[in-house]
Amino acid sequence: MKYLCSYKSLTMILALCAWHSLWAQQPAAVDLPGLLHGALRYQICQYEGTALKAAQTFRQDRAQAAGGDWRLQVKTTALPDGATDVQATCRLEQGSAAQCALTVSLDFGRWSPQHYVLVPASVYNGNRYRSIGNGYNPDYPRDMYYNPKVPLTISNNPRLSIETGQPSTIDLQTGNAATPAICFFSPQEKKGFILLTTQQTPLGNSGLTITENAAKDSCSLSLSAPAVRRLAPGFGDFHLSGDRAPDWKAGDTVAIRFRMYVFDAENIPALLHRLMEVRKALSGPNAPRNILPMSKLLQCATDICRDNFIEVKTGAYYRPENNDDFQLGWVSGMINTYPMLALNDAKERQRVFSELDFVTAKLQGLSGYFYGGITADGKLRPEKMHPAFPELQAMVRKNGDVLFWLMKHLLLLKAQGYGRMIRPEWEQAAKRLATAFAATWEKHGEFGQFIAPGTGEIAVYNSTAGAIVPAGMIMASRYFHVTAWTTMAKDASAFYYHRDVEKQGLTGGDCGDISHDANSESAFGLLESLMAMYNHTGERRWLHMTETQAALCATWALSYDPVFPSGSAIAQLQCHMAGAVWASIQNKHAAPGICTSSGDALFKLFRATGNRLYADLLRDIQHAHAEAVNMPGHLTTHHLIGSSMERIQPSDAEGKESVGNFINTRNSWTETAGMLMALEIPGIYINTDKNEIYVFDHVVTEIIAKEKSSLVIAITNPTAYDATVSLLAENNRQAAVPLPYTAFVKWPHVSAAAGQTIKVRITSTGVTVIP
Repeated sequence: MKYLCSYKSLTMILALCAWHSLWAQQPAAVDLPGLLHGALRYQICQYEGTALKAAQTFRQDRAQAAGGDWRLQVKTTALPDGATDVQATCRLEQGSAAQCALTVSLDFGRWSPQHYVLVPASVYNGNRYRSIGNGYNPDYPRDMYYNPKVPLTISNNPRLSIETGQPSTIDLQTGNAATPAICFFSPQEKKGFILLTTQQTPLGNSGLTITENAAKDSCSLSLSAPAVRRLAPGFGDFHLSGDRAPDWKAGDTVAIRFRMYVFDAENIPALLHRLMEVRKALSGPNAPRNILPMSKLLQCATDICRDNFIEVKTGAYYRPENNDDFQLGWVSGMINTYPMLALNDAKERQRVFSELDFVTAKLQGLSGYFYGGITADGKLRPEKMHPAFPELQAMVRKNGDVLFWLMKHLLLLKAQGYGRMIRPEWEQAAKRLATAFAATWEKHGEFGQFIAPGTGEIAVYNSTAGAIVPAGMIMASRYFHVTAWTTMAKDASAFYYHRDVEKQGLTGGDCGDISHDANSESAFGLLESLMAMYNHTGERRWLHMTETQAALCATWALSYDPVFPSGSAIAQLQCHMAGAVWASIQNKHAAPGICTSSGDALFKLFRATGNRLYADLLRDIQHAHAEAVNMPGHLTTHHLIGSSMERIQPSDAEGKESVGNFINTRNSWTETAGMLMALEIPGIYINTDKNEIYVFDHVVTEIIAKEKSSLVIAITNPTAYDATVSLLAENNRQAAVPLPYTAFVKWPHVSAAAGQTIKVRITSTGVTVIP
């Protein structure tokens, strides 16, 4: 069938009533005007194990395949937002058929390797990059060291080919994606395309497949019920999937539902914005549960951290993980000190001081950069080393964390009234580190991925490992009154945004156990920096960049509550896991929280724009975190009360038996992320001009009365724990003022016992509990 008309917007085409009749009459290989020169094809695929034996395309609504007579019914619905909803129902009318699956394919004939291809949390820019290794955290080859021209290099992940004349296939199942979707941006057509589907049919998780031909001028996007992959992607490798298509008997039926969007898109950010708007459109709103007040979480997690303070040969500090060695930044070291300092407890304050003394005395190199860790016996821990280059290296990400969090410690001490207790050595260490970053930027125009603290030289270039550095530099610039650092911070923020987000649609490489792989941590780190640029300058361009960055961050968070295997721990606890944050395209699992951040930049963005999508994303992240916390009657880690760990596993990357099961250990960074959320995110946010309330904590609110100069609300605590809830109430004028990092110090709190409802009056002067 030829194209019915020249290219038009999908909305206009859907207005053509003939479109529906076309689908109903001929669901086989149907050309879809408006779908970027694409065609829909429905097939019955028969397998032997995971090997495809035969594929029969439906003609009209019939197919003879695998010894049976098949019937296909396609229902399409044009939606007001320009999308098209499709439900394809396949039924075996007569006979029986072994190992068969229904596949729906969208075939695009005017394809290009310049298309940006996205599967949330799994594929960014087609993962079309150089690949190394065959397993977790592969060693870097020699040519990646001290090489300013090193290409972006990823682990052995599903990817489209970078080699000329090589076909390629990305074969996933819906459990591999934060949102079950395949998306692309066509720079030639200036169009975006989003294909949303559901996680499952009664046959199990569905398949998501991208197949590109050798000439790279055609591509098929396919959905299958169920997923039948030869290989399942692991942590930088592949293993036999163990998938199996079902056997069918007469009367058996399966339906695939999907939704398609085609829209004008000037660039990759336009695709990201649209995806954030619609990522829950097919699955519907998720249902976060109120089970653990943030105050109870904070109490339990700080109890754990308090008990982890040790004094060893090399110094005194809170143990970052489950041994006595110290790791700086990234996964808690000198980050978990921040909530302990916020407790405003004299004993913990002195312990925090001991750790700051230890870090600044033992870990800062001659260049001003810090080493990434040290053993309890005092031996520096190298990172990502190669035998040909003996100079000890450290993660740029960790150094960015040091600057950012050290500055926040100094600001918090001043906000608490303890500025006189700040030691000159801490300030000197922060200033030396900021000076080192400034020198690196001046010399190289980037921060690199790994640095040699002894010399200050970049050991491994590229990546977005320095994502959070600009936020730290802005704070240091204001604290030390060095205006040049503000200019550098703005230049660096713009550089990473334009090079990595705008042009590649990804950020990556700032984890210690991946290559340059796209990851969530760098996305949230750059969000922090871009928000800092807006708060500092007030310039709208930074706000636009921050919104795009938030949309990229959203691709890493589960947008729906997945169905887990019935016997799994998550299913038995009936956890609602929307908001769990995926780690990286190498580490194919989600986690409770952002590593390692409260995500308060999302709250600040919500204040600045009024867009509730940013608040929804943050609320989802906080509630998913609570679902993973080990509490009485809700055992996850089977470890300490209040502990949590980094695996929320919707995929079979670690084997089918791992899906939905926690690992019985703890990760300090997830506990730290929970403490930070409890501190830096208000439990209840109120805009008094708009009479609007947004609740992040695990309570329920209701407006009882709107008085002339006050607002009366009811707060109900439905959980099994007493709650102390922070409130931030402000008018439009106040909301326009940037929120300081230490704003939480002044937030009022109200208490509600388990099951209790209290009434609170909000005025311009404060919050009062009504007896």
